[in-house]
Amino acid sequence: MAVLALSLSACNRSNKKDANATAQVIYSRAHSQIIEGSFGNAAKSYESLEARFPFSDEARQGRLDIMYAYYRSRQKEQAVDAADTFIRENPTHPRVDYAYYIKGLVYFERSPNIFENFFNVDMAQRPPSDARKSFEALFRLVQLFPQSEYAPDARQRMIYLRNRLAEYEIHVARYYVNRGAYVAALNRCKTVLEEYAGSPSQKDALILSAQAYQNLGLPDLAADTQKIIAANYTAQEAKETYQRRWWQRW
Repeated sequence: MAVLALSLSACNRSNKKDANATAQVIYSRAHSQIIEGSFGNAAKSYESLEARFPFSDEARQGRLDIMYAYYRSRQKEQAVDAADTFIRENPTHPRVDYAYYIKGLVYFERSPNIFENFFNVDMAQRPPSDARKSFEALFRLVQLFPQSEYAPDARQRMIYLRNRLAEYEIHVARYYVNRGAYVAALNRCKTVLEEYAGSPSQKDALILSAQAYQNLGLPDLAADTQKIIAANYTAQEAKETYQRRWWQRW
């Protein structure tokens, strides 16, 4: 109860302080909190700024800054909502590219944690729930603002995401092959070859396609696919791919 009383007292002092603060003072405090790494408190300060001075220059800048505060404080939904609102209300703003970039970062897939690294967990086997959303946001950024300062990083992330999505398609295709669902496997491989052409997973898609055609009793199609593999990859490359993936299945 004593701790609660102290907390309430601190909140009351903070509210009274904000009641007399100007837009510049609140914005400066929020900016300082960002620099200090206190992102949750910064988000609250920006919210206070928007509530009290919605038409001020500081509030307009704060609508951009709060996206980053939400993103760094792991308030995913709030960050996306803030970005979407800014894009919708300010389609011609000179910094709208930043809103697309932050949205892409929010959805960008996390890196493996220490336990996943230790146990060598294959992240490609996990459904890329947010990878497509991240790719779409970054694609819009690059498409609409190719000269943006964020475009180079966005393009690099898009390459990673594209390869990530292709890897997952291969993981599912292999699952179908192992269970005799060859038509379903071929459909997954077709997605990789058509939508993710040029990705490292293209080789796996061809090898699995040849295997599926052979098991379906379509030797001509299997032979044609093998010719494509032979024309684009050495025998050792194809063998290494198969052996690596065979080991990962277990």
